Amino acid sequence: MARITALRMGRGRKERVNVYVEGKFAFSLAAQIVADEGLSVDRELSQAQLEELSRKNVRERCLSAAVRFISYRPRSEFEVRERLVRYGFDNKNIEEAVARLREQGLVDDLEFARFWINDRQLFSPRSRWLTGLELKRKGIGQSVIERVLGEISDEDNAYRAASTRAHRLRGKEYRTFRHRLASYLGQRGFTYQVINNTVERLWQEIKDWLG
Repeated sequence: MARITALRMGRGRKERVNVYVEGKFAFSLAAQIVADEGLSVDRELSQAQLEELSRKNVRERCLSAAVRFISYRPRSEFEVRERLVRYGFDNKNIEEAVARLREQGLVDDLEFARFWINDRQLFSPRSRWLTGLELKRKGIGQSVIERVLGEISDEDNAYRAASTRAHRLRGKEYRTFRHRLASYLGQRGFTYQVINNTVERLWQEIKDWLG
């Protein structure tokens, strides 16, 4: 048996408690775990109990790291796993953390995919093909990708992506206008037909606007 000789709040992190066993630092635990386990100074613990507390510490740190990671913006399950691997956590704890996040609705690949598409729609419209490729790189499954891509239109996205740039090209000759706008839309993954339709539509609108 080993005796707890001190329980000290972590510096700058009041939610964690440093546990000292036989005068030496053993590990830190979330304050809630300390309370749940009824840990106190002079309590004696077996080696098995110490090992279990150590495992709980790792599980809790893994989950906390995942929660911090998703606090900045929605993430896919793949992104969460990838980040936790980089932090050095093992597969068992990673899968447990992801499962808990999923149960609490904190990670949801369908909702993430919709968030990603909405963000692109608002700030940087691009083609269904390129958007799908981005989602695939985020680890989103094909069935989810196909479902969310069905909610967007390449024609609409190309027009919105090119509108502002087209107005910056007012006064340019058609050849320059077409080349620059087509190149811009091509970088966003649109097909030749969509690009051609969009360029012609915007060229006509500018001509009408200029009178």
